[in-house]
Amino acid sequence: MLARENRLLKAEHFRSAMRSGRKVSADHLIIYLKRDEAQPHARFGFVVAKTIGGAVKRNLVKRRMRAIAREVLTGQTPVGAPKIDGLSPINISEQSAVGHTGSKFDVVVRALPGAAEIEWNKLREEFLTAFSKAAGSAAR
Repeated sequence: MLARENRLLKAEHFRSAMRSGRKVSADHLIIYLKRDEAQPHARFGFVVAKTIGGAVKRNLVKRRMRAIAREVLTGQTPVGAPKIDGLSPINISEQSAVGHTGSKFDVVVRALPGAAEIEWNKLREEFLTAFSKAAGSAAR
């Protein structure tokens, strides 16, 4: 579970990030990233619709995405996890300034059909690559 200060909790925050945030698509997920300097912490929210599958599959996808978000927030790569296209989560965090320079983001990750069937490493790669693109363009 992500810490309370790192979670989007209200529907209005989800809507705001999805309407006015930077949108980056991958094969199995979409990331909406909105810069929000007023927030003291980066916050993540996850949207996993019933089109993904039953409750077991939806919860699996949410657990995986929370783990990847935690990785981004802490800048720590799990033991044995491969680097993605030369970017480690630490570099992504520094690039996006999630925890280092004071810039904060609201991030909504929407899972697309097929997200429950792909392997962990593929989902992680898509998430980190899309997040890196969104954070890089939002920081400008």
